[in-house]
Amino acid sequence: MNKSGFIARRYLFSRKHISLISTLTFISITGITIGTALLIVVLSVFNGFFDVIKNFLLSYDPDVRIEASGASTFAQNEKMMEQIRSLPEVRIISPYVEGKALLAMEGVQNEVVDVKGVERDVFFQLVDIENSVTTGVFDVSVRERTPGIILHEELKNRLRINLGDDLALLSAAGMKNALTQITVPQTYRFDLRGAYYLQQIAGGPKVFVDIEAAKRLFKVRNEISGLDIKLTDNEKAEAVKSRLTELLGPDYKISTWYDLQKPLYDVMYLEKWGSFVVLILIVIVAVLNIIGSLTMIVIQKQRDIGILMSMGFSKAGIKSIFRKQGLYIGLIGCGIGGSLGLLITWLQMKFGLVKLSSAFIIDAYPVQINPLDIVLILVVSLLLSVLASWYPAHRAAQIQPADAVRFE
Repeated sequence: MNKSGFIARRYLFSRKHISLISTLTFISITGITIGTALLIVVLSVFNGFFDVIKNFLLSYDPDVRIEASGASTFAQNEKMMEQIRSLPEVRIISPYVEGKALLAMEGVQNEVVDVKGVERDVFFQLVDIENSVTTGVFDVSVRERTPGIILHEELKNRLRINLGDDLALLSAAGMKNALTQITVPQTYRFDLRGAYYLQQIAGGPKVFVDIEAAKRLFKVRNEISGLDIKLTDNEKAEAVKSRLTELLGPDYKISTWYDLQKPLYDVMYLEKWGSFVVLILIVIVAVLNIIGSLTMIVIQKQRDIGILMSMGFSKAGIKSIFRKQGLYIGLIGCGIGGSLGLLITWLQMKFGLVKLSSAFIIDAYPVQINPLDIVLILVVSLLLSVLASWYPAHRAAQIQPADAVRFE
């Protein structure tokens, strides 16, 4: 095996003359280098964008959410809470009530908004929204018999509402009762205490009120819409989901942070691996050059191959020579390309060399190196290089020693 390796290196990297074979070999190595480096850089950029979007969404979304599977609300009971708290990964449990309501104010156009009722102190532990308050304070408590309400800054500015204004909310349930019972629709008054701003990537802005006020608004009494759960590590969300499904049974729908924004995350993964398939074509083109260069070596070195076989080299030994040539080309291309790709990625991560538009949520292209992606890229590129040597190796093994020496 050492002899076959020596011969393989000699055939590939002989300095006696520069021929078409050595040119094709150089092109093959260059192609694998470029393809491998591009794959590492592009997949790292996709990983970076995925991480940015995930962090933005998790600044509002919980790690795990529990909802009723067949209804809009369910009764909160102590047994359920104890079952959830028994899991060591669970850090915060925040109940909420949500629904759509009509926001009305004298002199302002009515607008349908998404209302979410929360327990203020627990919600602050779940979502870092207090630092996002732009006007006033995040206070939904009852003052002078009037609960507070918090709007998104964009909604506040669009409707030209000021702090201290008296707002009214009318739920769909209230409208239904008014129509069926022929009564005046019951509205609930709220005092605008503050406004917040969170970057919206998916979904519309929420209007926040106290959870008890939301229960009265949506007429759900002692029921809630769901439970938002924060974990010690969001990567354990799937495992916690499985445990909760066993504990709570089929009456509850349990979603992880990935499930809550599944279409968006799925599209990002599709784009990432679609790019992988497109860029691997660069490596495949380089692999075709490997086939050509090794086939030409077989043709040029027929006499040498015949002599080696007459000296006792087996067909397997001859095949090994050319397979090792494909391996060496792959190793060199993957080594240089992998190092170059990691270097470019590190420079972008450290110094942010390639900038983004000032209108974007970050100032430079985000990158994140995933070791599994790097291993996959290098293994696939190297495997393709070795596979490319199969045909030339097979052809070299079919050469008859006597004919090769005679016709040479």
